[in-house]
Amino acid sequence: MRIAIPLDEDRLSVCPVLARAPYFLFSAHGEESIEENPAAQAQSGAGMQAAQFLVDREVGVLITPRCGEKAAEVLGAAGMEIFKSANKAAADDLAAYGEGKLERLSHFHGGFQGIG
Repeated sequence: MRIAIPLDEDRLSVCPVLARAPYFLFSAHGEESIEENPAAQAQSGAGMQAAQFLVDREVGVLITPRCGEKAAEVLGAAGMEIFKSANKAAADDLAAYGEGKLERLSHFHGGFQGIG
């Protein structure tokens, strides 16, 4: 199963926003890779574009501090599980997930529509 976490510019810290995160960390079967988020600079619809990017990468689990409603609908329709990030470092979130210590993300915001 492939796990994804939005990353900040330092490529180590969890980014507080999903849609406009500069990078995503992908982890599967002990292998990790980092890819640029193609939705980060989108004029509009960044949440939907980021969600589709994750679906296209066949992610099964997303760990993120927050997620918009529309993106969550796309992710959920693809069968992706969404967990709430509990750590600043992505590596710590991966470890916490592996230990069953992360909670499912249950609150999804209405989106920012280009704000923030």
